[in-house]
Amino acid sequence: MKRAEDALAHEKERLAVTLRSIGDGVITTDIDGKITFINRVGEALTGWSLEEASGRSLTDVFFIVDRITRKRCENPLKKIIEAGDIVELSDEMVLISRKGTEHILADSGAPIFDGKGKTLGVVLVFRDITEKRKMEQEVLKVQKLESLGVLAGGIAHDFNNILTAVVGNISLAKMGVNREDTMYPLLEEAETASWRAQALTRQLLTFAKGGVPVKKRTSIPKLIQEWVGFALRGSKARCNFAIPDALWPAELDEGQIGQVIQNLVINADQAMAEGGIITVSAENRELEENHGLPLRPGRYVRVWVQDQGVGIAEDHLPKIFDPYFTTKEGGNGLGLATSYSIIKAHDGYIMAESRLGGGTTVHVYLPASEDDEEQIEKAREEKKRARVGEGKILVMDDEEMIRSAVEKILSHLGYEAEVARDGAEAVELYRRAKEVGEPFDAVILDLTVPVGLGGKETIRRLLEVDPEVVAIVSSGYSTDPILSDFRTYGFRGVVTKPYRIEDLIEAITRAMGHKGLS
Repeated sequence: MKRAEDALAHEKERLAVTLRSIGDGVITTDIDGKITFINRVGEALTGWSLEEASGRSLTDVFFIVDRITRKRCENPLKKIIEAGDIVELSDEMVLISRKGTEHILADSGAPIFDGKGKTLGVVLVFRDITEKRKMEQEVLKVQKLESLGVLAGGIAHDFNNILTAVVGNISLAKMGVNREDTMYPLLEEAETASWRAQALTRQLLTFAKGGVPVKKRTSIPKLIQEWVGFALRGSKARCNFAIPDALWPAELDEGQIGQVIQNLVINADQAMAEGGIITVSAENRELEENHGLPLRPGRYVRVWVQDQGVGIAEDHLPKIFDPYFTTKEGGNGLGLATSYSIIKAHDGYIMAESRLGGGTTVHVYLPASEDDEEQIEKAREEKKRARVGEGKILVMDDEEMIRSAVEKILSHLGYEAEVARDGAEAVELYRRAKEVGEPFDAVILDLTVPVGLGGKETIRRLLEVDPEVVAIVSSGYSTDPILSDFRTYGFRGVVTKPYRIEDLIEAITRAMGHKGLS
């Protein structure tokens, strides 16, 4: 008898050790639903220790609600006993612990029988699937965003094509009107409105694909003021600028950095529901070795946006650049995450400091260009003066309105222009012109052609015809990696749609090595 009791006690201890060591939560009860055992994982999830839970009703310790309705779920004891077998319980249950923390559960239960088949109680086995469910939701979000991204990218591409024709024709009209004419300011307003529309397509494209920045030397003060004004249109907030005249220029993608400025200012504005003052400041910073930031030593421009808003909780601050993290009702958490990606792609750094009730300041560091602002302004004026050109240029684009507008612009500037609707036609025109001794000095190739050869395949064939071909790539998909690495593919220049006449002139001038301009 003593030996049997010892064996039984040993078996119970071994079972208890086994149950305590497994990775799922385990609770056992008697036939009346009183808890007889709970393992360590069960203790952690419920907030009840074995000593505290023993003898208590299952419903006191295992407090579960429906994830959607938040109504309390029925005690699983009855269901398990009636089934007389293993029962998979709903995976829409949320366990609310003694401390108020919540865990989404996947669980099952089974009756406990004695040697004669009599039901002695039940055992529940459950595990926390909260993180798994979050990952599934994130995957679903990514899939949805990818689908929306394809749609957004297509819309942005088509819209940029339309804007290219609109901006091109407005530019032509401005060239034919004196500045003193009453029509001139109306054309300038139409052109400004077109560029605001282009800013919206940038938002769509960044949302769609992100993309490698297409950089050029840029004056940061003008960029900041333009995008801040755009972001605060109709707002109760007022912006103060503290930006020195001698701020270093930087090599950056104007549209992407403009979007960062806009995101930061919109966030600052939304943090001050009743209005207030947003301060946008900038300074030149020379970072030496061991400066304490995750940046290489060198010249940087620091821009910071400061608000007088509600501030950010300390535990939220490290998460604000995470995708989908947001404290805004109806927000998607993509604004700061996108800004982080953009700044990182520019080899810069973004950080925030805040306290509840004390406002928020977001700092952005951007690598500065070696050229100073005076050199940038001089280059800009030279570009404006370079209005007359000579040479023969081939334009390939699948949109007739773009071919027409660009052909008129080039002809107006003094170039001899021909057009092609796709890559195959462009290659044939280029080959024929070369054979008769009247070669093209440059070609402008649309990157994306839905039906026919696009720019990528066209440049490959043109290089076979003429290894010295001067080709400029153009696209409404400003996030396409070819645009940021165009030389690798054989192009000499790049221009993104929509573009000003000055942008087109600059691209042609650079690609041709300043030949053909007077």
